Amino acid sequence: MKMKVWVLLLVLSSVPCVSADGLHETSSVSGCSDSDGEDVLILDDEVVWYADFYKQNGVDSLPAFADHPSFQGKYEEAVVNQQICRYNLKMARTALKDFPKQRDAPSSVNIYTTLNVEIGVQNTLICHVTGFYPAPIKVTWKKNIKKVVEGTSITVPLSNKDGSFSQTSKLDFVPKGGDVYACIVEHMALTQPITKIYAVEDVEPILGPILGPAIFCGVGVTVGVFGVAAGIFLFIRGKK
Repeated sequence: MKMKVWVLLLVLSSVPCVSADGLHETSSVSGCSDSDGEDVLILDDEVVWYADFYKQNGVDSLPAFADHPSFQGKYEEAVVNQQICRYNLKMARTALKDFPKQRDAPSSVNIYTTLNVEIGVQNTLICHVTGFYPAPIKVTWKKNIKKVVEGTSITVPLSNKDGSFSQTSKLDFVPKGGDVYACIVEHMALTQPITKIYAVEDVEPILGPILGPAIFCGVGVTVGVFGVAAGIFLFIRGKK
């Protein structure tokens, strides 16, 4: 079990609540490090709201069809929590003669799509990185060697049970046969970036394989009809 600054400074609160469809549990997590901060609201292991300290606003991550509670004042509360957390961090460093500088490179980097790939149909590439410490990571997307910025996004770092972090970056794209996408991950514990490749394979049009047998069968039927006609003609001629 890794003991890290983030783990020591996390503030956890858990409140059970009852709704029409059963018992639910709401938890909030607030923490900080030298380089980043985290403040999230969790409902039944799903993040429903988090503070984006880079864009300086709160993010409602519930799906569109769900009931959206009011998060008014939640971001301002998160900012205050960060100030308290950093003060506590400073005091803890003084008391413990500073913390050891522990660094862990990402243990896993995976790239995949959210939907089944169809040429010409918009999709989303996911680059999921986990097992690193401290947060955050830097993710760069490339398409056919060229850097891509438009259509990219990245979540805030989320704590794992062992004290490490997970983070996910997304890229909206329209698959085209032959295109090659790369997710490049950088972290202070890495001597060189980790690169994961996703290649879009050429997909043969559905009409192609069906059309061939259809034409073949059509030709077979036509030849069969001509054969019957020729047989009838020869039969009649023989009678005369």
